[in-house]
Amino acid sequence: MATTTLPALLPLRDLLLHHARDGSHATAIPGVDLHRSSLPTTPLPIVYEPMLCVIVQGRKRLVLGDHVCHYDAANYLVVSLDLPVVGAIVDASQASPYLALSLRLDRTELASLLMQVEPKPAAPLRAGLDIAAMSTDLGDACLRLARLLDSPHDIAIVAPLVRREILYRLLTGPYGPTLQQIARGEGRIGQVQQAIAWIRTHYDQPLRIDDLAAQVALSPSSLHRHFKTATRQSPLQYQKQVRLQAARERLMAEPADAAAVAYAVGYESASQFSREFKRLFGQPPAEAARRWREQAVVA
Repeated sequence: MATTTLPALLPLRDLLLHHARDGSHATAIPGVDLHRSSLPTTPLPIVYEPMLCVIVQGRKRLVLGDHVCHYDAANYLVVSLDLPVVGAIVDASQASPYLALSLRLDRTELASLLMQVEPKPAAPLRAGLDIAAMSTDLGDACLRLARLLDSPHDIAIVAPLVRREILYRLLTGPYGPTLQQIARGEGRIGQVQQAIAWIRTHYDQPLRIDDLAAQVALSPSSLHRHFKTATRQSPLQYQKQVRLQAARERLMAEPADAAAVAYAVGYESASQFSREFKRLFGQPPAEAARRWREQAVVA
């Protein structure tokens, strides 16, 4: 079903039509990527890092564990933690391509704003991925950021100012309480954040829940409960996703023996790796890698 671009986002849509190429690519503006597709895409597992994503045309479906959400040009997506998701563009065509702009979120930048932002009451722990209605103020700021693509000589001076405004809009928006806790590294979300950081750094090592729980000052049962609330998966399921994503990146970078890749990302059994890889990506490692190298992938 076709979606309609909000009138306030039409200038941003026109900019992206001019600047975005098929697939996903970085721009001259630090932290800003553009995304374009003229066709719907098959579901693709990927690890999202903290970011804001604004769709200006089309629609996307995301699956995080048992949580399914759709978002389009009426909403924006905030990802506050490193999360393995399965994403698919579900509304795109040659005449009306999927168009989106994403901005990576930096915890240090968020923290630098906190002294100037009214503190929000502590928020209950929630999933680290959320959809909120697009506001005029946030849409205007994203437009001003994208307009710098037409005046690259202004990027070094103006882009940090506009980025700061966008972060301010997010901190004072519906998802602000969670972002404030993440910026401060406080509460349960901060403890989950620490656990995620350890798994991401040591994904190729055995995961002992008791040891990880002690590192983040939680009991094993509390770690499991809070981790699953924030990521919609257990720590062990999360580690498996990260391992398989790391294997995907290795296979895409250059042809490699599946068994060697399996051991490199922490598997002790090449056959188990192949089974789990096929379950997640739909094809055995060698076939999937060949397909990915032959087609452009839109994140």
